[in-house]
Amino acid sequence: MGNSVPKKYQFYITGMYCKACVILTESELTDHPKIVAAKPDLANSSLAIHGDFGDMTNEEIAKELSALLKTHGYEVVMEKPEKKVNWNEFLYAFPAAFVFIAFFVVLQKAGIVNLVNASDVSYGTAFMVGIVASLSTCMALVGGLVLSMSANFAKEGDKVRPQVLFHAGRIVSFFVLGGVIAMIGSTFKLGVMGTFILGIVVGLVMLILGLNLLDIFNFTKKLQPAMPKFISEKAMSVGGFNHTVTPVLVGIATFFLPCGFTQAMQIYALSTGNFMSGALTMLFFALGTLPVLALVSFSSYGIKDSSKSGIFFKSAGLVVIMFAIFNIINSLVAAGYIAPIFNF
Repeated sequence: MGNSVPKKYQFYITGMYCKACVILTESELTDHPKIVAAKPDLANSSLAIHGDFGDMTNEEIAKELSALLKTHGYEVVMEKPEKKVNWNEFLYAFPAAFVFIAFFVVLQKAGIVNLVNASDVSYGTAFMVGIVASLSTCMALVGGLVLSMSANFAKEGDKVRPQVLFHAGRIVSFFVLGGVIAMIGSTFKLGVMGTFILGIVVGLVMLILGLNLLDIFNFTKKLQPAMPKFISEKAMSVGGFNHTVTPVLVGIATFFLPCGFTQAMQIYALSTGNFMSGALTMLFFALGTLPVLALVSFSSYGIKDSSKSGIFFKSAGLVVIMFAIFNIINSLVAAGYIAPIFNF
């Protein structure tokens, strides 16, 4: 940037659904050679930038930054985007969500998953939650991290090995760290009330995630919990290294990224108080995310690129809200506050 004094630019950004989107856009923008600092705001879709773009107009800057973020489904614009809800998308989202939920109920009856007893989430349930998570915007952060890492290795013609190491490192680390979290939880001796509170917390986290995916209310975007920013930033930074062990480190780092689904499963793993239970819960969750993440990493395909992404996210949001409601209700049942509601 030479000796020029960085100027402040104010824009708006579209396509952000959760705090994972904020981390991803900030990381991508601050890597731009003309930008000193970038601050996306999820609540009002604003984007403050400090940098030196010379004589470029704001329109030209917005176009350049949009090109940088396009692969992740974001766009930098001059005017604050008007909040428009495409209600017609729900005409497709409700039937799609109903089919998924019906399928889940069939798995429940077959004993493959356990949705009714929230205090004993089965590994099949963790796997299904992983599938839903991989199809949400939260996984856009992991996908962006993978693509960033892949770009560095692709310059040297190494495309397959880093991907294999990433997925292997991710699966193994989720198993090990899930067990570690469970062991930490065992020291607290949660008891009935502690387990009840954690169950409610998991349900509320997933409820907020679901509402954010519907993209109807702005206030819910402020409520979503996230990993401390400095941890997320450190996790994102490992993708920029070009070293033999980098793919494994990136895989491990995804455990600490601000994905609400991951955090919900981590809370449950904490409540198990048993190394193997916590480890297998996080393992099956990671395996559930594997198919879509593998598709993203090997083909650079992104769900957000699709013209039907609105329908897709609304469908996923409805399913996640269903998960949340079941979890909250059954936590209340397990604690004896209400009578059992579901008999399947």
